[in-house]
Amino acid sequence: MSSTVSYWILNSARNSTVILQGGRRLYSRYALNINRSKSKWRLFSPVPVTPKNTAPCGGFAVQKAYRHTSTEEDDFHLQLSPEQVNEVLRAGESAHKILGLASGVPNSVLRFESNQLAANSPVEDRQGVASCMQTNGLMFGIFDGHGGHACAQAVSERLFYYMAVSLMSQQTLEQMEGAVESMKPLLPILQWLQHPGDSIYKDVTSLHHDHLRVYWQELLDLHMEMGLNTEEALKHSFRRLDSDISLEIQAPQEDEMTRNLSLQVAFSGATACMAHVSGVHLHVANTGDCRAILGVQDGSGMWSCLPLTHDHNAWNEAELTRLKKEHPESEERTIIMENRLLGVLMPCRAFGDVQLKWSKELQRSVLERGFDTEALNIYQFTPTHYYTPPYLTAEPEVTYHRLRPQDKFLVLASDGLWDVLNNEDVVKLVVEHLAEAGRHKPDLAQRPTSLGLMQNMLLQRKAKGLHAAGQNAATHLIRHAIGSNEYGEMDPERLTTMLTLPEDLARMYRDDITITVVYFNSDSIETYYKGG
Repeated sequence: MSSTVSYWILNSARNSTVILQGGRRLYSRYALNINRSKSKWRLFSPVPVTPKNTAPCGGFAVQKAYRHTSTEEDDFHLQLSPEQVNEVLRAGESAHKILGLASGVPNSVLRFESNQLAANSPVEDRQGVASCMQTNGLMFGIFDGHGGHACAQAVSERLFYYMAVSLMSQQTLEQMEGAVESMKPLLPILQWLQHPGDSIYKDVTSLHHDHLRVYWQELLDLHMEMGLNTEEALKHSFRRLDSDISLEIQAPQEDEMTRNLSLQVAFSGATACMAHVSGVHLHVANTGDCRAILGVQDGSGMWSCLPLTHDHNAWNEAELTRLKKEHPESEERTIIMENRLLGVLMPCRAFGDVQLKWSKELQRSVLERGFDTEALNIYQFTPTHYYTPPYLTAEPEVTYHRLRPQDKFLVLASDGLWDVLNNEDVVKLVVEHLAEAGRHKPDLAQRPTSLGLMQNMLLQRKAKGLHAAGQNAATHLIRHAIGSNEYGEMDPERLTTMLTLPEDLARMYRDDITITVVYFNSDSIETYYKGG
């Protein structure tokens, strides 16, 4: 991609922005000639304001030279070296090997790799990985926020706890309740392997704990000796957390910070995709348009993709049918308009977003309690055809899959990835990366090893750009998601341009991208089938 094309990107972005006056605040609507707008909320995306030295990727410090905020052509230079490109791409990456045993058997999860590249400032995606201390199950989550990051942050911090409690036996729940009553330390609930980030809700942790306790008390009242099964636990956890998010802002709160945070969480939104792995049992719960797929390799060595989720949006016929059944026939033409729920929201399922769940009267009564909605980035907007709420649900769609030795890896990602790469492309790229990163190394013992041979191999890798691939599949996916041209080929100039776009324009060409790649231990899985 030439410099002329790079400037065309910049200029077309600038010329395609329409500024709308909303009270005393400005909102931007992007009129790009693309199939899907990058903004999940229409008219719900206030112009972000962040400190100039804030890093765009998960709290990592990135030099100002990497991202520009000026839209003047004189300040727009493609100055990133390949090393700097790699620094930006790798700033948010992490990897973790799963050690130890689960129930006396080697864990079915071998390792996981993740990364995140921001488009919004601050980034609205979140991710988390944790182990249930009482059940040995592993949980992986991707959370894609919209209308701000508050809801995604809250869900990423709290959902795993609800899930862990849902899976506890009656005896364990009784021990938990007894510890609280006697003011003794609680049993450990989670071991975080990848935390969603520094909590901005430290001041309301006690409130969240109180509501979690109410939840396990209700589970105790059900008198289920073994607790909920995994599918039930996922569904209960999603529904209950969304209900608590809604109730927390309705209940009177004396502390102003608590009230403001609760309002931001409830009036922003988040989609979520969560996987629970226990032995050979894989459950995936999805609400919204994040996605999970399996990479499968058959006995002949051929690779294929197995989708585990369905996107909950206007392109999903089952979602359209569900929405029409839940509302009067008179609303059939207004429930989905311009491929959005009520013409405003892209996903048809999400946490939060109470402006699409509450009645107009309830919204008015809550917002009239003295909140400074403008300072809190709460945009008060009721869709034109808002007649029979709720229109939105956090109810997850749960898929069960029994892992087999041929199931090699699981990819969970926010829709920023799936907007530009399809399922098969993602599997192909992960497999390609495994080969490039040396996980499927050539057998040098079968041919003469010499300095000349090694030099030739290094030159071949350098020519393909593999020296920059690193050891993280999520980084490899992000690199291709934003750097591939229309032919699916890596274009270094395009990659550099996309990483150098000013912060106020980057969101127009890509979304936040958050990815977790989970690798399975085929040998361990095989032992389950052999009764080992």
